[in-house]
Amino acid sequence: MMKKKSISASKASLFFFLCQMISALDVPLDLSQPPTITQQSPKDYIVDPRENIVIQCEAKGKPPPSFSWTRNGTHFDIDKDELVTMKPNSGTLVINIMNGGKAEAYEGVYQCTARNERGAAISNNIVIRPSRSPLWTKEKLEPNQVREGDSLVLHCRPPVGLPPPIIFWMDNAFQRLPQSERVSQGLNGDLYFSNVQPEDTREDYICYARFNHTQTIQQKQPISVKVFSMDSLNDTIAANLSDTDIYGAKPVTERPPILLTPTGTTSNKVELRGNVLLLECIAAGLPTPVIRWIKEGGELPANRTFFENFKKTLKIIDVSEADSGNYKCIARNILGSTHHVISVTVKAAPYWITAPRNLVLSPGEDGSLICRANGNPKPSISWLSNGVPIAIAPEDPSRKVDGDTIIFSAVQERSSAVYQCNASNEYGYLLANAFVNVLAEPPRILTPANKLYQVILDSPALIDCAYFGSPKPEIEWFKGVKGSILRGNEYVFHDNGTLEIPVAQKDSSGTYTCVARNELGKIQNEVQLEVKDPTLIIKQPEYKVIQRYGHVSFECIIKHDSTLIPTVIWLKDNDELPDDERFLVGKDNLTIMNVTDKDDGTYTCIVNTTLDSVSASAVLTVVARPNPPFDLELTGQLERSIELSWIPGDENNSPITSFVIEYEDGLHEPGVWHYQTEVPGSQTTVQLKLSPYVNYSFRVIAVNEIGRSQPSEPSEQYLTKSANPDENPSNVQGIGSEPDNLVITWESLKGFQSNGPGLQYKVSWRQKDVDDEWTSVVVANVSKYIVSGTPTFVPYEIKVQALNDLGYAPEPSEVIGHSGEDLPMVAPGNVQVHVINSTLAKVHWDPVPLKSVRGHLQGYKVYYWKVQSLSRRSKRHIEKKILTFRGNKTFGMLPGLEPYSSYKLNVRVVNGKGEGPASPDKVFKTPEGVPSSPSFLKITNPTLDSLTLEWGSPTHPNGILISYILKFQPINNTHELGPLVEIRIPANESSLILKNLNYSTRYKFYFNAQTSVGSGSQITEEAVTIMDEAMASRQVDIATQGWFIGLMCAVALLILILLIVCFIRRNKGGKYPVKEKEDAHADPEIQPMKEDDGTFGEYRLFSFVSSASF
Repeated sequence: MMKKKSISASKASLFFFLCQMISALDVPLDLSQPPTITQQSPKDYIVDPRENIVIQCEAKGKPPPSFSWTRNGTHFDIDKDELVTMKPNSGTLVINIMNGGKAEAYEGVYQCTARNERGAAISNNIVIRPSRSPLWTKEKLEPNQVREGDSLVLHCRPPVGLPPPIIFWMDNAFQRLPQSERVSQGLNGDLYFSNVQPEDTREDYICYARFNHTQTIQQKQPISVKVFSMDSLNDTIAANLSDTDIYGAKPVTERPPILLTPTGTTSNKVELRGNVLLLECIAAGLPTPVIRWIKEGGELPANRTFFENFKKTLKIIDVSEADSGNYKCIARNILGSTHHVISVTVKAAPYWITAPRNLVLSPGEDGSLICRANGNPKPSISWLSNGVPIAIAPEDPSRKVDGDTIIFSAVQERSSAVYQCNASNEYGYLLANAFVNVLAEPPRILTPANKLYQVILDSPALIDCAYFGSPKPEIEWFKGVKGSILRGNEYVFHDNGTLEIPVAQKDSSGTYTCVARNELGKIQNEVQLEVKDPTLIIKQPEYKVIQRYGHVSFECIIKHDSTLIPTVIWLKDNDELPDDERFLVGKDNLTIMNVTDKDDGTYTCIVNTTLDSVSASAVLTVVARPNPPFDLELTGQLERSIELSWIPGDENNSPITSFVIEYEDGLHEPGVWHYQTEVPGSQTTVQLKLSPYVNYSFRVIAVNEIGRSQPSEPSEQYLTKSANPDENPSNVQGIGSEPDNLVITWESLKGFQSNGPGLQYKVSWRQKDVDDEWTSVVVANVSKYIVSGTPTFVPYEIKVQALNDLGYAPEPSEVIGHSGEDLPMVAPGNVQVHVINSTLAKVHWDPVPLKSVRGHLQGYKVYYWKVQSLSRRSKRHIEKKILTFRGNKTFGMLPGLEPYSSYKLNVRVVNGKGEGPASPDKVFKTPEGVPSSPSFLKITNPTLDSLTLEWGSPTHPNGILISYILKFQPINNTHELGPLVEIRIPANESSLILKNLNYSTRYKFYFNAQTSVGSGSQITEEAVTIMDEAMASRQVDIATQGWFIGLMCAVALLILILLIVCFIRRNKGGKYPVKEKEDAHADPEIQPMKEDDGTFGEYRLFSFVSSASF
């Protein structure tokens, strides 16, 4: 999941612009102006009686105003009270209570007046009241004795304080008393019990009142509550109750709801606009009633409605007249319901529609002050001039009062004054000061010269031109030093002088000139605008799923204007990153090491510059194996089934896909857990099949994509009853180990399969196809029984039945077994061999009679071995080879024979006991084949024109040799092969002298032997004839001559100079003329070879390269 947002400077600039609109009406403080109240204490001012009382009144004006106060409507002479002082250059009063004064003596209504030669401004009526936190009145509290199930109200009745205290209930240990749908505190502080339970009995129900203003807490005396059940009521309090009380009491019964508060069926509530509306319904009943709220004929307001105190309190914030109406609370339990309707009327203290604003006029101008307010009921409007009701204020011919408006015509300097508008109704009042200041002033521009404005591309640019003048100046804007006046839809001109460029572009940058003029003069100011590239996140963090204890990294790669310095901040769930060394913040990323569950959440990368801010978020989901299930419960216990239920543990952000149920048999295999079944992850109950005589415990393992949870805690144990075995042993077999016995084996039943104590087995057998009775024996809990004295290898019918102390298992099925085997008695006959080639032969034989096998026929074995080679008479070690042919197969192939050899073979039948006698040996011979390569080839005695060759005969002639074939050819210095010469040599030769060869020449030889079948593989060798002595001497003489050495050095030096010149010319960009020649006349050495000379061409090219390298 990914989220991105961008916060530009436009909103901040717009807010700045709105502030400038207001401040544009302010008169510079160096000019004459009437007083303006800038700070004052709240209308309802509750003070701490232990501290000094400070009543604020600050004002500005030219000349600076003087201050005076009234108290309860009459002049308050502060000079006559030594405890009261006024701060210098201020109207703020300080009443020194800490030096012996009493706050109660200064209660009253105070009003401040700020006055200078141009008028007088007044403050609100400030009501001073000291806070009070009186003690609880002492009272005698009787113990509350209540019958179980009845309702109860414990009254708090806190002392009346100022402001009202906060109420809460605690016990002697200063622990808050637990509250619930059944027990809760009302808005009046009382503690309501919808029905009492025995656990409500206690002697320390204490109501506390906290007075925040004085930071004190008052405590009521503890209240005792004792709850009686009907079973013990008559025995415990019979002496204190009348007969009627005792015997008229009924057992605890369920009751329909009744309302404890409010009483009756209807009530009324008045609330003021903007306040919080609190409506309450608390009901008694058993079971505890549930409260529901509706508004008749409408819906509860969305986003402003909240339910508190277990839905017993309806809370609507910021109420308005539209919230008036009937609200119904409904209390319901299984026995019925009751309701109460509260008629809500929303009244309103006066609130402004249009408050009067300061008016600056030049002599002879017209203007007006407007004062409009609303409320319920409609407020009345009254005007004052300089703090005096306008009806008795000095007359001004330029002024005319018309209800909520004062109209001024052709004002003069003496018309300057401060006017007060008072809007009031029975719920409060509003008082606003607004002056009329008559001035004649040329224009002023208040914005600093050459101020620099910086904005982000494509965002609004707001360029300020704060001004003052009387009459009000006209404002014009120009761009550049000699630019024309700005007009058109691409600009917005605001009344306060601000120029707005709705979508700033790069070409919007530059110098802007603001000109202000009126009839008294003209002034201009230049400011600068720079448009910057926006900050972008080009690689945003991405949604990550990571396993617990892994590592994860979020990227945040940014691009920004080069003149702006960005700062990158990472948040987790819109808060600072945890102070944890596992969180590593890099330049472009955030890495979290060893991730834990608490790291799950939304991570946000915020990039801030001085002009804009961008952010991108991504969610990290930490997954892990699920927590183990818990609270295992066994229900519906039957002899062969039970129901298991559990509560899943936390899935750790990876859904549980299945639950694995395992069981332990505490009777037979304690501590060993076995798989029982597996159910889907949406299932939390399962019906389990059980076996008799097992002491079951179960545990559950949760599985998700990450892995398996730890096993749950084991369930309680459940022991099933014993029963007959349900099943018999499996894998029953009968196989003899000796020729005269029958070994019967089976797989024993597991412990829980025994179904009861005393597990044994009944073993039965009889010879098949013979009219014999079953022979049976009962054996202990073993898995084998041996029957002796049986005929050799005859079939038996066998069965094994389980039984325990309660009886037998069902009748078992029969299996066929055989008594022990003996060695076969007869050898295969009519053995025939067909030789296919020199290395392969096929053998045939007749099968032996099955009765003579005396066991399970497993196959036939063919033994064969080489007697001798027909080409040699030497004796050798005889190595026999064996081939096995499975089943009743009567032929087979004999591979890997040696050519021209004599072989023998025999065949034997095989059963489970072993091999039978061998058939008579059969002799066969293989034909000749091609020989192997000669054993060696040596070349000796080289001369100028001859070489001597010696060789050894093939290691494996594979027949009679008829000749040797010798081939040879010369090899020149470039490794080219010359013509091939072939010589045939008699088979009885072992050496040869080759004559008439070239001197100083390398020859390559190829040598192989032949039989009548063909040629064998060849052996190769190379040799060189020796060099002529005279020619060798001449070559040595030339190579050692001084002139030859000097010539070679000169050639090398010339080549070096040529290479340097070519290198210099190429670096200077000159054309290399040799290249043109090479293109026009390609080297014949690398031209395509002719078709009849291709091979040698390749060798020549290879030789050239080799020589150059050398």
